[in-house]
Amino acid sequence: MENITIRVATAADQAAVRRLAVLDSAFPPKGDILLAEAGTELWAAVSIDSGHAVADPFRPSADLVELLRLRAARLRGESPAQPRVLARVLPRVA
Repeated sequence: MENITIRVATAADQAAVRRLAVLDSAFPPKGDILLAEAGTELWAAVSIDSGHAVADPFRPSADLVELLRLRAARLRGESPAQPRVLARVLPRVA
């Protein structure tokens, strides 16, 4: 697996998020958005406010969506329980 980057989207990312939403047959997330990139490719995006996600259906992106939702919850000030995804993903990322 390539390096994973989680970051807040900027105005320059709007077109890429829209393309990802079209690929996922969904509406793009609204408001402040977190992105997950593998290398230089956008794999998933999640609205910080609502948790609405879009992801590349041709890549193994479900764990990234879960990580983005965890990070979004923390940014909202919530303290969700540790998701099982951390045990699956972090050893691969480290």
